[in-house]
Amino acid sequence: MVPLRALEIVKEFGSDSLRKKIDVCNSRSISIPVLPVSANEQDSGMATVAILLCTLHGERFLSEQLASIEAQTHKHWNVFVSDDGSNDGTLDVLDHYRSQWGDERISIFSGPEQGVTANFLSLTCKAEIQADYYAFADQDDIWEADKLARSIDRLQEVSAGVPALYCSRTRLVNERGRELGFSPLFTRRPSFANALVQNIGGGNTMVYNKAARNLLCEAGGDVYGATHDWWAYMVISGCGGKIIYDPYPSIRYRQHAKNLVGANASWMSKLMRTGKLLRGSFRKMNDRNARSLLRIASRLTPENRRILNEYCAARQSALPHRLYGIKRSGIYRQTLLGNLGLIAAAILNKL
Repeated sequence: MVPLRALEIVKEFGSDSLRKKIDVCNSRSISIPVLPVSANEQDSGMATVAILLCTLHGERFLSEQLASIEAQTHKHWNVFVSDDGSNDGTLDVLDHYRSQWGDERISIFSGPEQGVTANFLSLTCKAEIQADYYAFADQDDIWEADKLARSIDRLQEVSAGVPALYCSRTRLVNERGRELGFSPLFTRRPSFANALVQNIGGGNTMVYNKAARNLLCEAGGDVYGATHDWWAYMVISGCGGKIIYDPYPSIRYRQHAKNLVGANASWMSKLMRTGKLLRGSFRKMNDRNARSLLRIASRLTPENRRILNEYCAARQSALPHRLYGIKRSGIYRQTLLGNLGLIAAAILNKL
């Protein structure tokens, strides 16, 4: 059953006073080169957005997410849902909204049932989905009312032919929607050298243009490697695209027991990541990422191809050459602690 107060809750979360407080608290920004705006991008209000929503047993929170989409100030959107085999009331919630919005507003597909990454990438690569911009959406979050408008405004600073990806910080909330804090604020420049070893943007905040979507489709929907959001950061930055990191929290990221990926902001999550590194999980993930990037090696910029080659060579080298190679490649994480972790991983041959 769809909660009757869902839309009212979203409107409260999207209030002007709240957004002003957020802007004051998050005034620091990342400088992004501004390129000429093409003629077909002048009217941001008319740009179409394909919202790519993946679901699996999402009955509990899904209606609040859909209500927050309905409350967007930017109105030219369509929702494309890929359900990965839900056996709860998820499809009933979707059918309710389809009856309210109409078939032209929301489309529902069956997912590949091979995990969340495969679900998102398969939806991303569906040829019948066409729009000016594309937005990933999780089933259990709440979008601020200006999420789409804000992201489109930033993306339209980039020429339409240049792949561009917008992502942002998040406001963390508990199962009842009560505030817990913020995700980490990243201040170093987004780049491929960073993307190789860290994802700075949650997929639930990501919006990207058609040129970026074309790159992801070229790489394919069956990538065996990073999560869909980390993969998008690597591909788009690696191929010379523009990454826009917004310190403004564009969504309310719900933390609950069934989250596949949490916010990674607590000390417990940091200890868990350290444990994975020591067990070799980080190294295995880097192996898969490197193999996946071979699919688009010819599309990487010469400098990013150099970074990838030197990073891969360093990972296979003996300790002295490994440390030198890692430094020479230029890879980095966003924080001092994160970079110390990289050095430790390199010493232990867990990178």
